[in-house]
Amino acid sequence: MPELPEVETVRRGLLPHLEGQRIARAEVRRPDLRWPLPVDLVQVLTGATVTALRRRSKYLLADLDRGGTLLMHLGMSGRMLVQGASFGDFHRDPAILPRHDHVVLVTAGGSTITFNDARRFGMVDLIREGTAHPLLDHLGPEPFDDGFTPAYLAAAFAGRRVPVKQALLDQRIVAGLGNIYVSEALHRAGIDPRRAAGRIGAARIAALVGHVRDVLTEAIAAGGSSLRDHRQASGELGYFQHSFRVYDREGAPCPMPGCSGTIRRIVQGGRSSFYCPACQR
Repeated sequence: MPELPEVETVRRGLLPHLEGQRIARAEVRRPDLRWPLPVDLVQVLTGATVTALRRRSKYLLADLDRGGTLLMHLGMSGRMLVQGASFGDFHRDPAILPRHDHVVLVTAGGSTITFNDARRFGMVDLIREGTAHPLLDHLGPEPFDDGFTPAYLAAAFAGRRVPVKQALLDQRIVAGLGNIYVSEALHRAGIDPRRAAGRIGAARIAALVGHVRDVLTEAIAAGGSSLRDHRQASGELGYFQHSFRVYDREGAPCPMPGCSGTIRRIVQGGRSSFYCPACQR
């Protein structure tokens, strides 16, 4: 699943092609993805202008001038493709099959933005004006928000016996983090992913907050991580996977200076965790 850096990378790539643009034509080529699409999606989008293109956690949100917001999630294989754009004529990879083009937006500025999703685990929905959406209601602060402080995280962890890796994946605690970047941040902070969240001291929590932000900043700058399906809006791969310290590096030597440990893989909550047993405590 794309995590915060991948979704933010896609948002930034779409920004000049969608924000401030009027949707001249909208097409919906199937009735559902992971869930049914709104029956009036074409009518709502056609003629609307996108006033802002935002990200919340792992979701893309396009605010519309006529009220309401288009909500999108890329799922496991979803991609946002841009073609014929005046800001850069991106060419479609022939390996991306047109039969998986499910929602197509053509802007008055000449861009065609296509939601392509081979596995159909993505979603497209509408947030009606004056309403909330259940997928967003429970989300905690963003990692770059002013509210994501060491004091906040210490309070969220207090008394919790759940492993810190799983606590950081809880979107109610912090929004947008996923398996890759939690593993990387915990390694930089020297914290064992199995350690109970409530047994981490204040100084280590403060360091962890900084490492979470650093890892995400570096990943966004690298265009995210392309392990299987992620592509930037331009079609380019992300490159942060070349900077992984622990993720997907089982059996490799720990890259922490002065550490002689070997990266180990364990399973937590049905997901792989990668860490160094020598320097993560």
